[in-house]
This record gives sequence, C-alpha cells and structure tokens, in this order.
Amino acid sequence: MDIRVAAYGVIIEGAQILLAHWNEHGRSGWTLPGGGIDPGEDPAAAAVREIREETGFEAEIDGVLGVDSFVISADRRLTPEATGPLHAIRIVYRARVIGGSLAYEENGSTDYAEWIALEQIPSLDRVSLVDIGLGYL
Repeated sequence: MDIRVAAYGVIIEGAQILLAHWNEHGRSGWTLPGGGIDPGEDPAAAAVREIREETGFEAEIDGVLGVDSFVISADRRLTPEATGPLHAIRIVYRARVIGGSLAYEENGSTDYAEWIALEQIPSLDRVSLVDIGLGYL
C-alpha cells in the first residue's frame, strides 16, 4: 500500500474562501489550496509552500483544524501505473493571507484559484476536501 501525506489551508476572509481549481488526469473540481509534503518537509511549511504555488498568496498557519485519512482502492487511483491502494492522509490547517497577489499555478495539478463566496459552496463542483475542511471550523 502506498501512502501520501498532504497539507492544506482553509483561508476565509469575510464571507469568501480561497479555493484552487484541481485539474488532473481528466478529473477536476474546486479544492482547498495545498498538496503533497516533500520528503523531510514540515507539514505546516508544505501547506504554506503549496498555498503560494497554487494561489500566489503568502500565507501564515494559524493551527491545525483536523486530519482526514482514507484509503483509495487500486482501481480508483488516478495514476495508471499504480498497482495497489493508496492511504491518503490530509492535514488541514487554518491559514490567513499575509501577502502576495492572486496568481495561477503553471504546469501543476491546479489551473487557477479564486476567492469564492461561502454561500456558493453548495453549488460548486468540488472535491470532498472542501466540505471536510469547512466541517472542521
């Protein structure tokens, strides 16, 4: 079984949340900005790095909101070369913007980012992580 540990940020300003649009392997949806932790990287530092890469904003972590863990069966994995299940562990942080400006990731798993009204969340095409992150608040 493979394992992937990732770190994400829930960033809310007023009545808006900062989301990234994931677009990979023919699948897409809105998600929290964040992603995989590099070997030896601190999870909070990974969240800050990923937020910057995917949104252009510099962020500060305000604490852990929760940890989500699930197993993806081999037949549901996105990469065709995967031969077994994947255990995904997602650390979700509360974060806030401290600088930068909105920019889109190039050549990554997300294609743009946007501030979205919280009231629009129910109608968005989104991954489950958005609801999980908001549920921790």
